[in-house]
Formats: sequence, C-alpha cells, structure tokens
Amino acid sequence: MHIDLDGDAAGRKAARTVSVHLKIDTGMSRLGLDPRELDAALSRLPSLPALRLSGLCTHFASADLADATPTETQLGLLRQALAGAAARGFGGLVNHAANSAAAIRFPEARLDAVRPGLALYGAMPSEIVRLADLEAALALRTRVMAVREVAPGTGVSYGGTWRAARQSRIATLPIGYADGYPRHVRGAEVLLGGRRVPIVGVVCMDMLMIDVTDLPASALEGPVTLIGRDGGEEITVDELARRAGTINYEILCGISKRVPRVLRDAAVTMSPAPARKPSSAP
Repeated sequence: MHIDLDGDAAGRKAARTVSVHLKIDTGMSRLGLDPRELDAALSRLPSLPALRLSGLCTHFASADLADATPTETQLGLLRQALAGAAARGFGGLVNHAANSAAAIRFPEARLDAVRPGLALYGAMPSEIVRLADLEAALALRTRVMAVREVAPGTGVSYGGTWRAARQSRIATLPIGYADGYPRHVRGAEVLLGGRRVPIVGVVCMDMLMIDVTDLPASALEGPVTLIGRDGGEEITVDELARRAGTINYEILCGISKRVPRVLRDAAVTMSPAPARKPSSAP
C-alpha cells in the first residue's frame, strides 16, 4: 500500500487543512486504493493532521455496456467501503461514483453527487444508454474562405485521392485536423444552406474542401456546420465519429484550443482565439 503524503505536506506548509476525496479502485484498475487497503489508510489519517477526509469515490468501467453485472459489483464494493469508513467514524462524506452512463442507467449509483461528462454535451456513450429529450449542446461552425472552379479530372487536396467527375465548384474551409476535425473521415459531409454537402479530398492541417457545385452562390455566404443543425438537417457528434472510425469522446476532446468558443444563452462569452498565421505544414 502506498499513501501519498504530498497533500499533508502542502497543507502543513500552507498552515491549513486540506480536504481530500479518497478513490477506491473497485474494478477500473487505473487509480485508487484496493478496497482491502482502505482500513489501513483510514487508520493512518489521524497521523496526517493537515488532511481531512471529505469524500469517498470510485469510477465505473462498464456502465455503458449491456451487462449490468460489472457495475453492480463495483457499486457493491463501494458500499462496503462506505460502511467501513462509517464504522471508523468517518461520517458526512460526499460520496460519488456515477459517470454519464451510470447516472442515467443506475439511479442507485447517484449517491451524493454525479460526474457527468459526455452527457453535458448532449451525447451518450453507447447505444445502450438512452435519455429522452437530450439535446446537443455543442455546434462546430465555420465559413467559406475561398471558392474555385475545377475542371473534370482535376485532383483535390494531397495525393489527388478525389478527382472531379464534372466541372465542379470547390469551396475551401479554414478548419482542419489541427483544429480537431478528424483527418481520416470517409464519406463525411457538412451542412450549408440547410443542405448536406460532401467533403472532398484529404482533410489538411488547417483546411478542408467541400463540393458546392449544386449550391447557389448565395448559399456560400452563410455559416458552414460541421457538427450541429442547419434547418431540417443535423450532423451529430456520433455521425462524425462513425465517419472517422472513432468514438464521440475523441471528437469532443479533440477540438483544439485554437478554435474560438462562444457560449450562447449564458452570461459570459469567451474571447475569440487569436488570429493564427498561415501555415505551410501539411
């Protein structure tokens, strides 16, 4: 068993008591105390006066899977830990375990607090997890930066993997994989003027191209939606993840810091990201 004394040392240096939450590893095998080590850890806390135990927690490994048994087993181990802490006089603790999936599927796991992540964006971790009327809370949009006419047979983007089958109008968007839009999408689309428009060619670091041949010129002045709704059409995070062969978590976490964030219907609007210099990188 290993107990990190950094918190106690930091508390003593600051001449104050530090409140800590102790994680129990009930099946994730990532961080936390083995349940069998809890009693010894609790017995040591009185010798660390700068630390005050204010919570016990765990993390579920399989709450989004069809089989509920692993989650129920983990919850049972946590309950045993809570009972052990109470028997040692540690009462009034803030206990928490539920991620998005568990908060929805296992009401008994909500305890004193929940830790939703993916659900805050209006997305779910798997087909097993359902929440009626959950709405997406994020949209990713940009605008057309350039338009060019492309002759039949002309390649677009690196490697010329896409070639125009007809006289085409190609629009360039100022967003790429350095902004978090996945490079390896297949058959992906964006929304422009309420219509689905295909991405053509390989996604670049700072740019990607779309085929706007069938759109009126006036539509090119509007916003381009990569994730979100435009009129009756919607591109969800889940759809984009499928096109990229990944999961919705990775799409959401991958949107880089250089993409400006705008909070709508909120008291605060974050400042736009600083203008970036043109890049010659691939």
